[in-house]
Amino acid sequence: MPDMSPKKVVIPEQEPTVRNKNFKEVSLGYTLEMAQKEADRCLNCKNSPCTKGCPVNVQIPDFIRLIKDGDIEGAYYKISETSSLPAICGRVCPQENQCEKNCVRGIKGEPVGIGRLERFAADYMLNKPVKQEKAESNGKKVAVVGSGPSSLACAGDLAKMGYEVTMFEALNKAGGVLVYGIPEFRLPKKEIVEVEINKLKELGVKIELNVIVGKSINIDELMNEEGFSAVFIGSGAGLPKFMGIPGESLNGVYSANEFLTRINLMNAYKWPECDTPINVGKNVAVVGGGNVAMDAARSAKRLGAENVYIVYRRSQEELPARKEEVHHAKEEEIEFKMLTNPLEITGTEDGWVNGIKCVEMELGEPDASGRRRPVEKAGSEYIIDVDTVIMAIGQSPNPLIKNTTKGLETHPWGGIVVDEKTGKTSIDGVYAGGDAVTGAATVILAMGAGKTAAKSIDEYLKNK
Repeated sequence: MPDMSPKKVVIPEQEPTVRNKNFKEVSLGYTLEMAQKEADRCLNCKNSPCTKGCPVNVQIPDFIRLIKDGDIEGAYYKISETSSLPAICGRVCPQENQCEKNCVRGIKGEPVGIGRLERFAADYMLNKPVKQEKAESNGKKVAVVGSGPSSLACAGDLAKMGYEVTMFEALNKAGGVLVYGIPEFRLPKKEIVEVEINKLKELGVKIELNVIVGKSINIDELMNEEGFSAVFIGSGAGLPKFMGIPGESLNGVYSANEFLTRINLMNAYKWPECDTPINVGKNVAVVGGGNVAMDAARSAKRLGAENVYIVYRRSQEELPARKEEVHHAKEEEIEFKMLTNPLEITGTEDGWVNGIKCVEMELGEPDASGRRRPVEKAGSEYIIDVDTVIMAIGQSPNPLIKNTTKGLETHPWGGIVVDEKTGKTSIDGVYAGGDAVTGAATVILAMGAGKTAAKSIDEYLKNK
């Protein structure tokens, strides 16, 4: 009989007042005993509703049953049949809105901790040799632009099919948003991301760093001069958005993209060992309510800020960030200023931030998204004294590839237009997926798009 406990097995974590001063991973992971106890809560449903909620179709009851039976290696290989990055997905996927949302155990209690179990199985194999099946080379070359989740998934699947895959990354380290966007305390780079990327290299994927497609080389040149039979564009959404309010050009105003890149990729959190410190001062305001806003706020706290504020124009119920990230942020003494909207960033005579002028909001009638539209409350303006302001209100695809690729159809907001079933763009032989198509979304959705494109590229080249 399954364990009918209504609660998940609690996962060990660093104490909040300790972890908000370091960049070590917050969650410490399950032990074998904990993992098997949590696995025993699974009902092993015949129709597997949890699997239907997974964008990459992981056979969830099967791998959980293997953990319950003590075959952790078998569980890892079962996950790896469809997921290219299990150690990463187990940490950063929004399981509560996907697989766990469909879990039958969630009807009268908490769903099975699917993400925690996926992480456990993947971590078990991190330092063990992994068997990877690969077809013989078919002599065909495929270029993959970018090295984030969609590109990694696409490249891995194509390499296993026998294609010669070369990945082109604009920065000096592969991993895309996994490296520059998600903080170390949520996703360790050396222990997790680098290990996963090295598995791709073992499959034969070549990674060319410091190559900006659209500047160093363009899509036409890759196909017509470099001999690539197909191209996958997974260049992400790295262009930050701003509000257009007065004061955004002051010193001390960051986009969340720049702020997190300097911390994660340029190791600002290791000061004084690094060359790129970030002085956040005593008080920091982060504008936005998504996961990126939570990452920026929690990072600012770890860099020494005494007071960190999340400024969000809607209510707590409308926060788009994962509940777990909001919970962790509150535990780490991040202050949430809900129903608050910035009007202006104020500064000193020499051009440095010294405050953010805000107005209180109230919820009115629903807008096009179905959420109640926030409207200003008359006469409620006030100023929060801050030294740093971080804008985390969204990102869009960089227009460089669009502007240098003839015939590539894009949406007015910048995303590449694709066939949803195949990932095919308006150019023959060119496919795209992930944030370059959808705008900023989740790691697992990007991976799903990469896998779809890999399958379509294989069919295209075989037919061609």
